[in-house]
Amino acid sequence: MITEPSIAAAPPAPGSAVSKALSKVIGRRYGESGAARYGISSEQFVELVAAVVARYAAAVPESDQLDLIAKLKIEDLVLARACSAGNAAAWETFLLRFRSTLYESAYRMAKNEATGREIADELYAELYGLPNRDGSRVSKLDYYMGRGSLEGWLRTVLSQHYIDRCRSYSKNVSLDEQLEAGVSFPAPLAAADPQPDPRLAAALEQSLDELCSEDRFLLASYYLDRCTLAQLARQWRVHESTMSRRLDRITAHLRKRVLKRLRATGLSTRQCDELMHDLDVRDLDVDVAAKLRQENPPAAFYKKGGSAT
Repeated sequence: MITEPSIAAAPPAPGSAVSKALSKVIGRRYGESGAARYGISSEQFVELVAAVVARYAAAVPESDQLDLIAKLKIEDLVLARACSAGNAAAWETFLLRFRSTLYESAYRMAKNEATGREIADELYAELYGLPNRDGSRVSKLDYYMGRGSLEGWLRTVLSQHYIDRCRSYSKNVSLDEQLEAGVSFPAPLAAADPQPDPRLAAALEQSLDELCSEDRFLLASYYLDRCTLAQLARQWRVHESTMSRRLDRITAHLRKRVLKRLRATGLSTRQCDELMHDLDVRDLDVDVAAKLRQENPPAAFYKKGGSAT
C-alpha cells in the first residue's frame, strides 16, 4: 500500500503529464469535486489530479492509476488547493467544516482553553500560508494529497504541531517548571495520514456483522454515546469492573476477527499490525454507527452465573 508522504515532503509539481485516457477519467470527476465553485477550470483540475498520480503511481500499470483516481477524496483535495490559492469561498467552506473540530481537538490536547485556541490559531496561520525566503506565501495545505480524508490529515498535522510546540518549550524551560505548569507530554504520532487499505474496511465491516446484539449495544453506548462505565454498570446491574472486563473482551475479540480476516487476504502479521496501528475508523468507508445500531439491545444482561437481571 502506498502511503501519504510526510507533511515535510515537497508537494507535487504542477503540470505533471498523464495519458489522454487518464485525463478523460480525471475529467469525469470534475463535476463532483466542486472545483467550479472556486474558479478552478476543468483543465486546471486535470493538472491538479495528474500531479498526484505522477507522484504516487507514475511507474505502475494504468489500472492502478485508475484505481488511485477513483479513490481520491476529490472534494477535499480541491478544497485544500483552493484554500492554498487564497480563494475566499474555499476558506469559508473550510472554516465551516473544520474550525470547531480543530478547536475542540486543540483544547483536548492542551487541557486549557486559552492554550488550545493559541495552538489552533498557529496552525491556521500555517494553513493559510506563511511567507518563505522569497516572500511567496506557502500553505501547509499544499502537502495534502487527497488519499485520506482532509479531517484526518488535519488532526495529524495539529497533533504534530502540538508535539513540536512542547519540544520547543522544553528546550527553554526546566522540567520542574513544565510539571508545575501542567504541561503534558504526548506520545509521538505518525507524521502521515495514510489512505486506509480497503481490505481493512471489509474486514471490520464483516467482523462487526458477527457481533451479537448485546455486544453491539455496549460498544455503541460506550464509544458512540459516550456513556461511562459506571452508567453502563448501573443500567445492566453489574459491577463497574465487570462491565470494564466485558468491553475489553468485546474489543479484543473484534480485533482478533479483523486480524484473522486480514491475514486471510495474504497479509503478514506485521503488515496487519501496521494497518491497524493508530487507525481512526472515521477514515474508513464503513458506517460503524449504523453497524452497531442495526439491532435493538436485549432486555437482560447475563451475569457470570447465567441468570438474567
